[in-house]
Amino acid sequence: MMLVLIVGEVKRCKSHSPTIFSGGKHMQKTLKKYFPIFVIPTLLAFTIAFIIPFIMGVYLSFAKFTTVTNSTWVGLDNYIKIFTINNDFINALWFTVKFTFVSVITVNVIAFILAKLLTRGIKGTNLFRTIFFMPNLIGGIVLGYIWQILINGILLNFGVTLTFDPKYGFWGLVFLMNWQMIGYMMVIYIAGLQNISEDLLEAASIDGASSWQLLRKITLPLIASSITICTFLTLSNSFKLFDQNLALTGGAPQRQTTMLALDIYDTFYGRTGYQGVGQAKAVIFFILVGLIAYVQLRVSRSREVES
Repeated sequence: MMLVLIVGEVKRCKSHSPTIFSGGKHMQKTLKKYFPIFVIPTLLAFTIAFIIPFIMGVYLSFAKFTTVTNSTWVGLDNYIKIFTINNDFINALWFTVKFTFVSVITVNVIAFILAKLLTRGIKGTNLFRTIFFMPNLIGGIVLGYIWQILINGILLNFGVTLTFDPKYGFWGLVFLMNWQMIGYMMVIYIAGLQNISEDLLEAASIDGASSWQLLRKITLPLIASSITICTFLTLSNSFKLFDQNLALTGGAPQRQTTMLALDIYDTFYGRTGYQGVGQAKAVIFFILVGLIAYVQLRVSRSREVES
């Protein structure tokens, strides 16, 4: 009796399958028909707000201009001036590289440690996660001015300020970057850690694996995607830091704590007739950030595959 019922149900499904199939084809035709209606507005907005300004920006990097409509083609002169007039761009690049290197390591290490602690069933875990994440919700310019007052208030007890010596400004920026980004990265690491099977860790422990072996052989490989995301975010955000740099040190003393984004801003708006040079710096900056992010993603992705 059961076999008869099953056979009857199969025949009934087969009899209805042409209707289902035709309905699917009809849906595909409908989607193709109305696809441009939904895509064109977004595509137009993206073209107007990004593609056209980007192309104009690349063109203006090869021109001397005061306004977008008042420009004169000068070829590679702007790019030559970047490296011949002074060393501001090179110094800003070197300072940015040092800052990014330190920030990427400190932010990710501390965020991972906090994530490990907050996935062990500690009381008040949700409260701690919220508190650690909150600094990421505050604007960078506001954070910069707040921490400028706080850090200078402490340093004044020793007769110095953030702008007294470049090392104070450097570590002030590193501290600010850590304070703002750690909570955000911590949440991503927590998501990765919670996806690891407890049975797998327990089985490895029973087999005699130490805590270090568990971390190196199981935990880190299994959260490789989280590491990739966090590294990418901290790397890109550190390299293009602007508002915190402007508020905390403003590049002082003597532009020795100026990062790339702030140097471009100062060149474009701070020197008359150097808008083209500032635009050329912006193009180089875009290429650098793109290349660094691409290389980092390729390396991280390859490690994910290997693990």
